[in-house]
Amino acid sequence: QVQLVESGGGLVQAGGSLRLSCATSASTFSINAIGWYRQAPGNKRELVAAISGGGSTNYADSVKGRFTISRDNAKNTVNLQMNNLKPEDTAVYYCNVKTKYGVGYVDHWGQGTQVTVSS
Repeated sequence: QVQLVESGGGLVQAGGSLRLSCATSASTFSINAIGWYRQAPGNKRELVAAISGGGSTNYADSVKGRFTISRDNAKNTVNLQMNNLKPEDTAVYYCNVKTKYGVGYVDHWGQGTQVTVSS
């Protein structure tokens, strides 16, 4: 069973910064991609940022230029640095790991951490 332990999050004023971290028990070799999703009340869960096994990154248009995702393979962690936060960034943020399974992958989710940005 793959475990994900998230940290960070909290309450910040608009324009401020937060850093999310996620440690996973999945081995580096088994990871297809790792990243962060978010879900605001009444909305679908959406991709925020992710890193593939090859190191390429993918960001939601709404966070490009403000958020930076990074991965530490030695520690099996992924970090999300969030700068210039906006009230619309308020959501529960979930760490996601996609582990390889045959020709596909299996999704694993963290418990979620609340990010609240006040105006």
